[in-house]
Amino acid sequence: MITREKLMQRLEKAIKITMLAVGVMGIVVIYSGFFFLQFNDDYGFTLPWYFLVSPWICVYFGLEQAQQTASVNWLVSRFKLKN
Repeated sequence: MITREKLMQRLEKAIKITMLAVGVMGIVVIYSGFFFLQFNDDYGFTLPWYFLVSPWICVYFGLEQAQQTASVNWLVSRFKLKN
């Protein structure tokens, strides 16, 4: 018999894997469309920059908590002003 705690752990893992998969597919689709529209003048339309950020949010929440913390620390170190 599966305990409630084990069931919740499996559900959480399934949700994280789904978020990661959706994020990666979103990155491929949105960036492909962005570059297609950017270099194709026939349509005269470009995507706003915030559409490029949205799939990364899914990828972030699909990571384990330690990986999320490491990602934030890396991002902060990249944009920290160096004296």
